[in-house]
Amino acid sequence: MPNAKDIVLKPIDSTTANALVKRLHYSGKVVNNSQLHIGVFLGPRLEGAMQFGPSLDKRKIVGLVEGTGWNEFIELNRMAFSDRLPRNSESRAIAVAMRILRKHAPHLKWVVTFADGAQCGDGTIYRASGFLLTGIKRNDQMWALPDGFSFSRVSATETRRPCSAKIISRASMTMQGPKGAGAQRRELEAAGLITNTGGASMTSLVKAGARPIPGFQLRYLYLIDPTARERLTVPILPYGEIARRGAGMYKGKPRAGSIASDAPATHAGKGGATPTPALSESSSEPTG
Repeated sequence: MPNAKDIVLKPIDSTTANALVKRLHYSGKVVNNSQLHIGVFLGPRLEGAMQFGPSLDKRKIVGLVEGTGWNEFIELNRMAFSDRLPRNSESRAIAVAMRILRKHAPHLKWVVTFADGAQCGDGTIYRASGFLLTGIKRNDQMWALPDGFSFSRVSATETRRPCSAKIISRASMTMQGPKGAGAQRRELEAAGLITNTGGASMTSLVKAGARPIPGFQLRYLYLIDPTARERLTVPILPYGEIARRGAGMYKGKPRAGSIASDAPATHAGKGGATPTPALSESSSEPTG
């Protein structure tokens, strides 16, 4: 019986990583600016992938640790593992990946990542891997219409650059997999939910009954350089704060006592967030 020590991590190309993430990640999509792709192998089979890259809006992230240089932090954009991997493979993969970064990218001082506590999980693996919890914010980025049509706020309002958020589901729509940014916005237009005016208003969607999906987004930091802890500009929150705020979520279901546990369902189908902008960093997304 294989165990977590049997997994092997090594770089893979973006095409291979993207295909696996689209297949295994709950969102069904990738972050286009990911630059480093690490495959997780069990024997000859690729069973997982981790994708790292710059935060979409680095200006809003770099200040989390005072004195951080522009190229001294990176975001864990996506992490996806198959059920074939042994127990504890996720935490071992993170530990090995951090050693890889420490050895081959010594300029990096810390890693930021986000957990989607509205649709997937509250970051159990990050906590088990030594990440610091530095933010819990009520979700205001992933929205849903009464019929189950889920979308990210940026897909409806971002007109300066192609939107990165996929429409997750709609009872009356058959999803064909991740779509290009232009197609995503056109689908919202075709559904009569927004107009192609170049504006960035949520007014029509709110009038149609769109509301943020109940839940929270959580921000985690991993300090490759331990001295960075002394320069944090945000507080380190105890893990128990997640339960205290009712923000617990596991595999798409609210933990007992979470604020979403008694909330009516507002979306159907598989969860998907990403980059669902999280916390105050509207361009970053949870990995889930």
